[in-house]
Amino acid sequence: MLVIAHRGASGYAPENSHSAICRALEMNVDAIEIDLHSVEGELLVIHDRWLHRTTQARGQLKDYTLAQLREIDAGDGKPIPTLWEVLQLVDGRCDLNLELKCEHTLIPTLKNLDQAVNALNFTPNQFLISSFNHHLLNESVSLQPKFATGALIASCPIDYAAFAQQLGCYAIHLDIDFINQAFVDDAKARGLKVFVYTVDEESDIRYLEELGVDGIFSNYPDKALRAVKRLDAEYPHQRQGLIQLTR
Repeated sequence: MLVIAHRGASGYAPENSHSAICRALEMNVDAIEIDLHSVEGELLVIHDRWLHRTTQARGQLKDYTLAQLREIDAGDGKPIPTLWEVLQLVDGRCDLNLELKCEHTLIPTLKNLDQAVNALNFTPNQFLISSFNHHLLNESVSLQPKFATGALIASCPIDYAAFAQQLGCYAIHLDIDFINQAFVDDAKARGLKVFVYTVDEESDIRYLEELGVDGIFSNYPDKALRAVKRLDAEYPHQRQGLIQLTR
């Protein structure tokens, strides 16, 4: 089971911040998940469109210019990171899951990833583009099929994972509150990987391992990695990164 640092090591440092990403890298996570908003064509790594939860500022992203937003403390004494800054920081040391939080994020994301493959130490199959906006995923598969996609969902549809298969996705990203064996089995039968969010309790990790889940998003990736290691000792199997899983 893969461990994906949810918004970086967000249990220890401000989410989506430079510090959280560095902490996750120090933990040797399999992948890091970050969230993307678009402002003036630039991609900012932040979860909410409102600023007050994760910064000292008030109002929405749209109320500020890009220059003004770049002056705001993201919680660790540094500004809200751009996607390119995160790509430079990670530089291929682990895989990245990029969640598109709003419209107008897909095209600049694809451009950044192409640039990262050409200029940094990434390969295309180290990237996984995800979103609750399935229209963006559909467009991504059409424009750049070399980058895998993951469909986010917080429900249990009648036809389980059929929608993700129809979108041409590589994975389905499911809220832990809605997972069951039937959903996992259906996704696997359709050739989809199953990643579950947000998982911080060892009993949940054990349960998801028994269901056959492929990976988890955790705010405390070091604890999750230790739990998975204990499970690996009980049920030996080969761990693979997103690189091998994607292609």
